[in-house]
Amino acid sequence: MIKVDLSTYTKACILENQIEAQIADDFLTKQNIPHYIKSFYSEAYDGLFQLSSGWGALYAPPIFHQEIREVINDLRKF
Repeated sequence: MIKVDLSTYTKACILENQIEAQIADDFLTKQNIPHYIKSFYSEAYDGLFQLSSGWGALYAPPIFHQEIREVINDLRKF
């Protein structure tokens, strides 16, 4: 298992929903782009923050941010 230093990851974009998150995750994984996705869902607030803040966020090393944003923008065109 490869150890990844997540402290170097920063927020690349906000994801609108779980489907967008799954498609982005699949595509970025296939392209070997390091990333992780964090949902804004909180059981204590029953998803309240997702209504105002988006479904979640995609984090990656800053060098990949532009490429990730292009992928997300292309995905949102469909």
